[in-house]
Amino acid sequence: MRSLFYLLSALAVMALAVWAYNENHKNQQARAEVLELRREIRSLREAISVQRAEWAYLNRPERLRALAEMNFNRLALMPMTGAQFGRIDEIVYPLPELEPALSDAIEVLGDIRHTAEEQQP
Repeated sequence: MRSLFYLLSALAVMALAVWAYNENHKNQQARAEVLELRREIRSLREAISVQRAEWAYLNRPERLRALAEMNFNRLALMPMTGAQFGRIDEIVYPLPELEPALSDAIEVLGDIRHTAEEQQP
């Protein structure tokens, strides 16, 4: 009886060892995946910051003004002035649509006396 108990205990310990090894392996894989994702996020953030800096560099007003002057014959772009912008009070907001008036209204409740008389046997 003792040998059976020792055998079952040894099998249980081996099964738990296999389970622990598998869980440890899964954990290490998940950590590696998280580290890889963090590296990818970091590189994408760096790329975004480089693109933002490049966008700001390319959209400098003096550069755009020079490009507009160089290509005036082809594009006919005029330089922007403050007079080209409107004021907030000049904006026309649309009026809300009014719902049409009810026509041919139907009495839903009816006369209370008639319904009370109809219900009595």
